[in-house]
Amino acid sequence: MDISCGFAPSAHAPDLVAAAEQMGYRWAWMYDSPALYPDVWVALSRAADRTSEIGLGPGVLVPSLRHVMVTAAAIAGLVELAPGRVAIGIGTGFSGRLVLGQKAMRWDDVEKYVYALRELLAGRSVQWDGARIAMIHPKGFGAERPLEVPILISAMGPKGIDIAHRIGDGVFSVSSPQSGFDWSAVIIYGTVLDDGEEADSPRAVGAAGPGASVLYHALWEQGLAEMLPGGEEWRAKIDAFEENERHLRVHERHLVGINDWDRDVVTGETIRALTFTGSVSELRVRLEELAAQGATEVAFHPGGDDPIGELRRFARVAGLIDV
Repeated sequence: MDISCGFAPSAHAPDLVAAAEQMGYRWAWMYDSPALYPDVWVALSRAADRTSEIGLGPGVLVPSLRHVMVTAAAIAGLVELAPGRVAIGIGTGFSGRLVLGQKAMRWDDVEKYVYALRELLAGRSVQWDGARIAMIHPKGFGAERPLEVPILISAMGPKGIDIAHRIGDGVFSVSSPQSGFDWSAVIIYGTVLDDGEEADSPRAVGAAGPGASVLYHALWEQGLAEMLPGGEEWRAKIDAFEENERHLRVHERHLVGINDWDRDVVTGETIRALTFTGSVSELRVRLEELAAQGATEVAFHPGGDDPIGELRRFARVAGLIDV
């Protein structure tokens, strides 16, 4: 099973990718949520200049945020910088759309986008927005076509899984892997506890807390936040905001911190229950369980004030480094 990592794009994210490469991580994925983070392609391109082996890709792109030609050109540019080590994740949009106050995309539209993207990367023309389009980049302006770049589909439900089988090279999921794919990547959030350390220690809360709170964000969007510990009280805090502002407040500091209304529900209990947090021995068992469930790749998100230290802790659990 490949051991990879995931980051929110930022000015320092390329340096984190370089550190991950030195530790032996296989892939570095970056999130696509422009209302929360800087541009994913800028961060990936800067990471390409700092590395030579680690795989790079957006995990995951939201088609409605970019014209399909813009995505094709970005892929060609990144492949030119990092040949042979680019893959793409594409989904219906979690924070990338929800923080804009929009629902997730329809799967039919995602499928059409992926089809058109593949045609463009293959060097063919395709009908889009009522006109024929093609990549006519001259030599030296992006990697030459045809380009065969793996595309993973971010899916959890049956329709998305069916589309992933039909048009994807694999699947990208959160916390729980999908079986039946040659490439099944799953991103996890949490931290490795020191001997005797509790999950409610300040360090553990800072590192794993954002991963716990993100589940409240996700279930709120589905009207199910009350299912979680303290969910009713948490929901009441969100309801106190103006209705047309709630989606903005819910996703504040998404995956990179703990906002004021999340703080009460980020406890040792919720961190243990909702994230990949435990001792070295406990997490090694959980990694084995993920592999048994069908994961071929685990991507770890390092949180807190010391992301390189978090990468090192997880690399030890995964056997990438000894100390």
